[in-house]
Amino acid sequence: MWNRPRFDLKVRLTLRVAAISAACFAAISAYFLITADREAHARIDSIAAIVAKSLELQQGKIQWAASPRDFPNLDPVAAYVMTPGLCLAFRGPSGEMLQRFCSGAPAPASPSPQVFAAFYRSLFDPGREATRPVIVRGTRLGETVVSVDPAVQTAEAWHEAGRLMIALAIALPLLCLLVYAALARALRPTRLIRTGLERIAANDLSARLPPFDLAELSAIRDGFNHLAESLDNALAERSELTRKLIALQDDERRHLARELHDEFGQSLAAIRALASSARQTAVQDCPALLSECDGIARTATGMMETLRGTLFRLRPPDVEELGLVASLEGLVAGWNGRSRGETRFSIRFDGAFETLPAAISANLYRIVQEALTNAAKHAGATKVDLHLTMAANEIALAIDDDGRPNDASSKSGMGLLGMRERVAALRGRMSFEVGANGGSALRVVIPLTAAERHPLGQAA
Repeated sequence: MWNRPRFDLKVRLTLRVAAISAACFAAISAYFLITADREAHARIDSIAAIVAKSLELQQGKIQWAASPRDFPNLDPVAAYVMTPGLCLAFRGPSGEMLQRFCSGAPAPASPSPQVFAAFYRSLFDPGREATRPVIVRGTRLGETVVSVDPAVQTAEAWHEAGRLMIALAIALPLLCLLVYAALARALRPTRLIRTGLERIAANDLSARLPPFDLAELSAIRDGFNHLAESLDNALAERSELTRKLIALQDDERRHLARELHDEFGQSLAAIRALASSARQTAVQDCPALLSECDGIARTATGMMETLRGTLFRLRPPDVEELGLVASLEGLVAGWNGRSRGETRFSIRFDGAFETLPAAISANLYRIVQEALTNAAKHAGATKVDLHLTMAANEIALAIDDDGRPNDASSKSGMGLLGMRERVAALRGRMSFEVGANGGSALRVVIPLTAAERHPLGQAA
């Protein structure tokens, strides 16, 4: 599909007005040219009639006076009707020209262009002759022939059309400027509408449009404000629901961690104790069972280590007491210890995070925790870099890894969905893209004012 160029609305409307105005000027010019041609033809027709009448009177006088005189004699009538470029002639019954007078035409001050002359001659036939028969007592003596030099008539038409073209050359740019200025003034509110839409796109649902004078723009303003208010209410309800769901999820995690610690942990401790007791008995009574007892102890110890890691993920350290920086550093250190060098994790901070609200700190911790899990387990990354920056009005989190950027599980899994819900509840923005040097790049931006205005319950 072709990509059509986009024009500014003011320019497009101005060009249309200019085209319509030019068409109107062309129509007016055509009307004047047609009128001038008709008047010229009517004038030579009337001259031909006058000349024919004069010759008929001349012939009548000759017959009445019975004295031979020259006939035809165009001198008397030529003195009254001759104009520049006009030709008078008398054609006899056999078609020969018996007499002809033509007045010279001065050279025009501004000769018509060749293009206009050819165009005018093709449409109006300026050299057409006007004839009138000369009849005396029922006898046709001949006919008068009147014509105008085509160059003279074309020059007169160009003179009339030239004035219109000068008027068009002056009026059309001025009209375009006036129309453009009027449209720019009338469409000035569209800038406010565009700014409002950009704020809505940036999740600033507090954007509202002011009243407008035009009825059409007022209707757009009412629809925009209603939409923004509806989106704001819907997002607030979603944030409240997300807060409750996250709080319920965290409560369930605490309950599950407590059950695992109290039940499963105690059972593993008992298994280790029984394995140790069985080993002591086997040393004295059955040395062949020592390897099995040691295997049971090692398995129980491994399960205890796995349980500790699971409990750490289910119930992280108290972020409110330790602080976000210390909690994240401990999280990264734990991942470095468990990965045994297969994946290297690094983190750096810019800004002061001591005054950060506990709700934001807890949710940032959960977001980083899930992002590290996705990078290490799903994307298979060998290097993960975290950068947390705190500015005056927002917090920016950047996580870059060298793993598989197109891994479907890391993009559509429940972990990423939970991250999006937490970021959305904080009125933030989140993007997951391919990194500049391969791998994946996660970007999270949380506005502090919006987050403090819509805080989540603390996630333990």
